[in-house]
Amino acid sequence: MRCLLLCCLLLCGFVQGQTLPDKFKQLSYATSWQKVAAIQLNFSAYHPQGMVKIDNYFFLSSVEVTQAPRNGSSGEGIGHLFKLDSTGKLISSINLGEGAVYHPGGIDYDGESIWIPVAEYRPDSKSIIYKVNPNTLAIKEIMRYPEHIGGIVHNTEAHKLLGISWGSRNFYQWPVNSKDKASNTEVPPDKLRIPNPSFYIDYQDCHYVGQQMMLCSGLQKYSNGTQIIRLGGIDLISLKDYRPIHQVPIRLWSPTGLPMTNNPFWLESTAKGIRTYFIPDDDKAATLFIYEAVLEP
Repeated sequence: MRCLLLCCLLLCGFVQGQTLPDKFKQLSYATSWQKVAAIQLNFSAYHPQGMVKIDNYFFLSSVEVTQAPRNGSSGEGIGHLFKLDSTGKLISSINLGEGAVYHPGGIDYDGESIWIPVAEYRPDSKSIIYKVNPNTLAIKEIMRYPEHIGGIVHNTEAHKLLGISWGSRNFYQWPVNSKDKASNTEVPPDKLRIPNPSFYIDYQDCHYVGQQMMLCSGLQKYSNGTQIIRLGGIDLISLKDYRPIHQVPIRLWSPTGLPMTNNPFWLESTAKGIRTYFIPDDDKAATLFIYEAVLEP
């Protein structure tokens, strides 16, 4: 309980009476983001999916595709969880999933465990939800569900897991008790799904930030018939009605042209504002970009 309370204080960012959601609500289209660092990872990160920061370490979920999905198949691959330090050096890693279930998604940290969904690499498929001890990297299977769950959030106040579907078009919710037993896993997806009322971006990675809210980042591709425009953003979402409370476009791109929110993200409160972490690129081009927004006192 003490650890969960401490984590909530850190995640919510209690600095000068303001929580991280309070600070996020001050961001706008006109917010100025200052680059703090661009740290090249010293290993092949494959296709990063989710990220959390614990102390001075980052935990990154990623999918390595060894045979691309074709004609409705899931293909073949390996699911990874990487632990790296603040210099981009790989400290350790584990593999996740089994068989065709090899695609990790967006991840969450609740102060004690990292929560990770691993799914088949296709919509309307199946998933396994794990939790991992960040100190030992010990893996515990929590549940299985007949749907592609591309992101997971642990609502520690309501004692519920929130799953995010392929393309984040639907949400799923499962109560979970103190023994990690999830309820409603036998209910079929069409009876349990909650439509996502927001459409301007598809969520890639989400994190619980307290007060029945989560932050989700992602992007959407728009076409005018001759070119494709990629728009990235971050949403603050209420877990009471699943509607966005505050939406912020992120007008930042990597040197490759990808939006910073193309892959995983992490936000934290600082003394002067908000600091963001992004890894928008894949494989050996993967770089940890750090930006900071200074807010008015």
